[in-house]
Amino acid sequence: MIKANGQPLQMIANAKERRDAQDKPLSISLALIRATDRRRYEQELLGTRELAKAAGQIAEERLQREHEAHELREQFIAVLGHDLRNPRASISAGARILDRTAQTEKEHQVIAMMQTTVMRMAGLIDDVLDLARGRLGGGIGLNRDQGKPLEPVLVGVVDELRLASPGRVIHADFKIDRPVNCDRSRLGQLLSNLVGNALTHGASSKPVFVHGETRGESFELWVSNAGQPIPEAAMEKLFEPFFRGKAHASRQGLGLGLYIASQIAKAHGGALTVSSTTDETRFTFTMPLLPAES
Repeated sequence: MIKANGQPLQMIANAKERRDAQDKPLSISLALIRATDRRRYEQELLGTRELAKAAGQIAEERLQREHEAHELREQFIAVLGHDLRNPRASISAGARILDRTAQTEKEHQVIAMMQTTVMRMAGLIDDVLDLARGRLGGGIGLNRDQGKPLEPVLVGVVDELRLASPGRVIHADFKIDRPVNCDRSRLGQLLSNLVGNALTHGASSKPVFVHGETRGESFELWVSNAGQPIPEAAMEKLFEPFFRGKAHASRQGLGLGLYIASQIAKAHGGALTVSSTTDETRFTFTMPLLPAES
């Protein structure tokens, strides 16, 4: 094109033809764009693309660094938890030896307190190791055995918690009429975490209910308690590691109980869910009943 002053103006033309049903031309639309504007647009587009590519590389490098740091932290936790077991065992053995020669009631009380602390340490170390197993990608390992009954293990867990929480009422009802192909020790750990959580956060004047049964093609185990419902904001974080609800300081742990319970459920191909209302808070574990091994 020629400007009014006679100078040439480079243009890019784009035309589109419209036809009727008989393929007869009806109109032609013609768009003219200055070539300089088109080139500037293309250059800006290329520049934006390069910036996006550079930003993506930076984000990928940052993600890689965070992944390496995360893996290093988890490996440190695993090594720390493993190495803490030996001194804990030594302290426990020493306390047992001292208890044999203790002469006064005060000495027996101090040694009993030491043993209780050692047991608590053992639980914390196991929680840390389970956290490391779950986070390092391998997950919590299982030793499945459907040849032995599950119910005695669950009953034993409830009895232990009754002894540890005098004055609290725990009602347990089990209807397990078929073999459950599971890791009995791990399901005992899951139940212990759920009941302990109910005793900690539930109303102290109300009982805790435990129910387990084989139903259809699945095994179901749930624990419920009365008391204040779980806040909506906390529901989303319940199964995250290190999350702790409000409780008395002496009853607080690392905040790993529900996380580990959820990982045990996942390892069994099942799920751990929660519902909470003003009437009841209930944690429910369900897993499929695998076919009997030949």
